[in-house]
Amino acid sequence: MTTLVRLERSVVDSILSHALATFPKESILLLRGKAEKDEILISEVVIPPLATYGAGFSSFPRYMLPMDLRVMGVSHSHPSGALQPSIHDLNHIYGRVMVIVAYPFRSYNDIAAFDKNGSRIRCQIVPDGDQPEADMSY
Repeated sequence: MTTLVRLERSVVDSILSHALATFPKESILLLRGKAEKDEILISEVVIPPLATYGAGFSSFPRYMLPMDLRVMGVSHSHPSGALQPSIHDLNHIYGRVMVIVAYPFRSYNDIAAFDKNGSRIRCQIVPDGDQPEADMSY
């Protein structure tokens, strides 16, 4: 069971920027990284091929993805401002974690991570290169 998701600062900045750029539609990104014991480090984002952004949804055809064991999950935005997964989100989760970014997409407090059951996972923002900063944990 995953108890901590560490997000590199550039990843968080990319998630926030992508959400703001697609607003008022939902955004979606693949999260690449590595898992060690009960922690996941996310070090890269990838725009899924043929991603679709809409009002109240975002998606991509899973069959278009290459086999990549580094994909740890998906990040998507909630333009409504809700910082929790919907039933639809939980029924369509891809990977081990789901990161949601909520409107207004301005700070690290607008981001949360969840497991496949919808339970919130503790996040830690770390500098690029895997050096943790204790004051960025939430």
